[in-house]
Amino acid sequence: MNHRDIRFLRITYLRGPNIWTYRPTLEAWIDIGDLEDCPSNTLPGFYERLTAWLPSLEEHHCSPGVRGGFLQRLREGTWPGHIMEHVALELQNLAGMQTGFGKARSTHVRGVYKVVIRTREESVGRAALQSARDLVMAAIDDQPFDVAGTVSRLRAMVDSLCLGPSTAHIVDAATARGIPHTRLNDGNLVQLGQGERQRRIWTAETDGTSAIAEGICSDKDLTKTLLSTCGIPVPEGEKVDSPEAAWEAAQDIGLPVAVKPIDGNHGRGITLDLMTEADVHAAYHVASEQGSGVIVERCIPGEEHRLLVVGGRMVAATRGQTTEVVGDGSHTVQQLVDQQLNTDPRRGEEEEFPLEFIVLSKEPHMLVELQRQGLAPDSVPSSGQRVRVQRHGNLTHDVTDLVHPDVAELAAMAARVVGLDVAGVDLVVTDISKSMAPQQGAIVEVNAGPGLLMHIKPETGTPRPVGKAIVDHLFGPESDGRIPVVGITGDAADTLPVAQLVAAMLRLDGRHTGMACQQGVYLNQRQLHDALPIKPWDAGQRLLMNRQVQAAVFENSPRQILAEGLVYDRCHVGVVTGVPKAEGLEEFYVTEDEQMYSIVRTQVDVVLSHGVAVINAHEPAAAELADLSDGAVIYYAADANLPAVQAHRAQGGKAVLVTDGRLVLATGDTCKPVFDARHPDTAPLATQVLLASIATAWALDIPLTVVRAAIEADWPPIAAQMSARPTASQA
Repeated sequence: MNHRDIRFLRITYLRGPNIWTYRPTLEAWIDIGDLEDCPSNTLPGFYERLTAWLPSLEEHHCSPGVRGGFLQRLREGTWPGHIMEHVALELQNLAGMQTGFGKARSTHVRGVYKVVIRTREESVGRAALQSARDLVMAAIDDQPFDVAGTVSRLRAMVDSLCLGPSTAHIVDAATARGIPHTRLNDGNLVQLGQGERQRRIWTAETDGTSAIAEGICSDKDLTKTLLSTCGIPVPEGEKVDSPEAAWEAAQDIGLPVAVKPIDGNHGRGITLDLMTEADVHAAYHVASEQGSGVIVERCIPGEEHRLLVVGGRMVAATRGQTTEVVGDGSHTVQQLVDQQLNTDPRRGEEEEFPLEFIVLSKEPHMLVELQRQGLAPDSVPSSGQRVRVQRHGNLTHDVTDLVHPDVAELAAMAARVVGLDVAGVDLVVTDISKSMAPQQGAIVEVNAGPGLLMHIKPETGTPRPVGKAIVDHLFGPESDGRIPVVGITGDAADTLPVAQLVAAMLRLDGRHTGMACQQGVYLNQRQLHDALPIKPWDAGQRLLMNRQVQAAVFENSPRQILAEGLVYDRCHVGVVTGVPKAEGLEEFYVTEDEQMYSIVRTQVDVVLSHGVAVINAHEPAAAELADLSDGAVIYYAADANLPAVQAHRAQGGKAVLVTDGRLVLATGDTCKPVFDARHPDTAPLATQVLLASIATAWALDIPLTVVRAAIEADWPPIAAQMSARPTASQA
């Protein structure tokens, strides 16, 4: 403890809702040693060094709740754990991974703090925490620190590890609709929704994107044949197998022509407006390197456009423009490109940039374009000379509101003919605001997995909510992609039997039910895994990813909440059977029973607004949790005269109670009997389990006939397990 340093004791990634927030977080336990006696206002020059390195900390509100609030705390005096929290958040922001939630809390051990930061990617968050520690210590010790290099390293991690911008845009749209998501690999494969109601995306491809359709659109000649057969205008063209054949086809079709690979994509290998034999020959070689064959087409007059079609409807459109540089008499073409084009902030190597850096030597079709002007990358154009670098592909100008209805319908028809649910339809037309036929326009390509950045970040015009369009296509207007999820926490002695009985009720109600509990993972009555090989969070994820699962039940111990967080973001029913003791949780710095309230409340915090919190009213600490539920509340208790129950019923609330020897469903002053509670198996704990289970079934709208049948069939073995098992403490 006698040290003047910040030392990490433990870093835990809480992947689901936790005691801090609904979102995944990193929780770092740090020991600041003698720095406990050194708040920021006692460290000479610390404020100046920190704010010089990170002036954007001015934007952090902190507890004062105003811009500059954190800097105010720095001037007044705050401790290294709190400072490290804000620095870690800001480093993530500067690296392009925006986040704002953080906490720093002391423990009962002097100098030991829990520092919590929101992070979208565990590896980036860990690196940001380590860098924040190093930066804060450098500021304390008046040592140099490479902020730019650190941010650059973190940005590279963000670019390589986080979801791409197009995928993230779709995921954000799903989140705005309350649809949960799960990343299924290290790339852009994402599950939206849960269980049988899930859909999947891979950037702009969906699980409804046909492999046959992808095969069709990758064959440009086949695509044109199908479109033409359906009356959609396409350019006349011919497949060729040599430069000489390409020139013969060009003469037959009529100049000017376009030469492109038969199965290329993203505009690679395409050369337009060719008039001479030499240009056609050169273009043939460029196209052949990008695909398995070459096609020569009539060059359509006009401008290139990309129309995005989602679910049979055009939702966005962009227009392309020719890319040029202007000579100055002293710099080469590549130098002019670097000065005039590559400095554009919209250009970059990472996926988040809508435009790529231009390196002429790596772009054969651009070299052909230069050759047609008598130039090369190292040529020096005269002052004022305009040099065309690229004729197509620079689709950055939004024109969605200008598209003529006939053009939009043709694009939608082209996507349907090919069979794509999400398609990028490329067409050439002089005026997009007019019908295509009089202009002799044509659809030149249909693309699967189209890029979305041009619509999300256009150079001019309005950004379009294309992610929302894709999500709305995948999910009906009333769907949130969720299956019924039940979460149960409390004392392990009763959470397990409640989970087992509720799962039996759901199963008997005809729903393919998954259950993750202290005994393992189950699908209906089949055990998939026992409790040892996998962690609870991983076990739960396997159920929510299973397309067979129609409902899921999760038993959540306080230890799991502290160590991993909940496996689901929200639930339809959250059950609290009680607030257990703090025994066995000392490793989490949980030593007082009063701390358990904030752990157990996590289960109630995640109840959906249209969901239900089922709460044991017999325990006052548990009963108080009712006020935290975003949804409705059903109390359960063997004593109908409890003040909390009476007050709840007086307001028309629901409760499951034992009254006059009968177990009843009470709504306000009315009661509906379930069965006679005077039963050999209804010992006090057993009664509590039955009450909680029946209240949960009520919240799930399971018919009473099914509830009674499940109790008749499944309760005896569950009760037998309870009597055979010793009373559990913390699990």
